[in-house]
Amino acid sequence: MKKVSKEFVLVMIWFGLLFGVFSLTLSVAQEQYLDKNGVLIFEASEKLFEEVKATNKSVTTIYDTATNKIASLALMKGFHFKNSLMEEHFNENYIESGTYPKAKFRGTLIDFDPKADLNKNGKKVRVKGTLEVRGKEKDIDTTLDILKVQDIISITGEFVVSPADFDIEIPGIVRNKIAKEVKVMLDFKLKRK
Repeated sequence: MKKVSKEFVLVMIWFGLLFGVFSLTLSVAQEQYLDKNGVLIFEASEKLFEEVKATNKSVTTIYDTATNKIASLALMKGFHFKNSLMEEHFNENYIESGTYPKAKFRGTLIDFDPKADLNKNGKKVRVKGTLEVRGKEKDIDTTLDILKVQDIISITGEFVVSPADFDIEIPGIVRNKIAKEVKVMLDFKLKRK
């Protein structure tokens, strides 16, 4: 009898631990929101010259409400221009997409309480993090607009970088046609993972 009850207790403990791990995993997964079709637009146009603007509609972004951590990944070949030759030059000569295929951002939302601040009214939120392009990192500190409508968290915003931040050399022949400051705009619609 004692042997059976010890085994029964061990089995119950085992199932209890499994249930606890499963519940913890489920609750952690429910804290994360994901967008695999986020939009990044960059514009480096100068007045009087051809538009230098590209859009990437396949940016992956994940936001963890438990830690306020946010991360994004954009494939460089996902940026598309109106002019296909400009797109080719961007990938081959400037970004070197074959060598540096991804841009990554890792950051934290500052002074943001998702339980209190995440609603349909929206809130301006500071984000601090690091953007990596071409193996070079740049600190980013900007403000985002965040709101939640039904089960979707919308994050929009913009920031400015320069080609020099990532050791991108602009040849003299086109230097006046490309802005020294590049405006980057983002639009993410995240759903619970």
